[in-house]
Amino acid sequence: MSKNTSHKRLLSSEKKTILVTGANGQLGMTFQKHEDHYPELNFVFMDSNALDITDTMAVKKVFEELRPDYCINCAAYTNVEKAEKDPEKAFLVNASAVEFLAMACKAQSCILIHISTDYVFDGQKTTPYNVNDIPNPINVYGASKLQGELNIKKFLSQYFIIRTSWLYSKEFGKNFYRTILQKAQTEKELHIVDNQAGCPTDAENLMGYILDLIMNRSDNYGIHHFSDKEVMSWYDFAKLILEKNNIQNTTLIKDNSYKTKAKRPVYSVLG
Repeated sequence: MSKNTSHKRLLSSEKKTILVTGANGQLGMTFQKHEDHYPELNFVFMDSNALDITDTMAVKKVFEELRPDYCINCAAYTNVEKAEKDPEKAFLVNASAVEFLAMACKAQSCILIHISTDYVFDGQKTTPYNVNDIPNPINVYGASKLQGELNIKKFLSQYFIIRTSWLYSKEFGKNFYRTILQKAQTEKELHIVDNQAGCPTDAENLMGYILDLIMNRSDNYGIHHFSDKEVMSWYDFAKLILEKNNIQNTTLIKDNSYKTKAKRPVYSVLG
């Protein structure tokens, strides 16, 4: 066996270090749940207490110490309504901090896997958005996430920006799925909007997609769209949640009168 061949084989068998930021969010917790299923990966989970990604020096230090092969950025400011009242905080977490991560990844030759959103689009299409469609966010949250994408592109060539939609976990975090189940325990009627169309996406499936990229050593860098495939409204999703959990004593009422500060895309299906 030649020295070169031996060296390549050694490299291929080395454990990859995966830094997961925002580790206590619903997606980060999903990765933690399945960590033991991937013994060939060395996961390092950091929540905002362990690593404040808005602190550029803290980010730099962690990357210099860990020298991760991949950084999966699950950290984000996701409260769409609050973002309208506090755009500075939304842009700090979703844009500036992402730039700090991109700079650190560049310095350490680390591949960044960043979670973005369907809300970078305005929802005016009637067919699924593809990666070549031009973003046009209509709320602060979407604008901050788009700026995060642009900040990554400014520094990196080896990155995966994964736009997903209506993300939920059945087990972790605060999300639509868990909120419906919680409210159904105490409320006989739930008023749900049905004037937006999208694809609810299980965090388990998004996690699987991301880990496939890593395990297969994909070099198909750039923007990717990933969501579950069933198009529905929030009302449809609520109905499905109740059916799947065999909840029959709660009535759903279609109600589009609820006023929000943030505009939402009417159609944000990703293709």
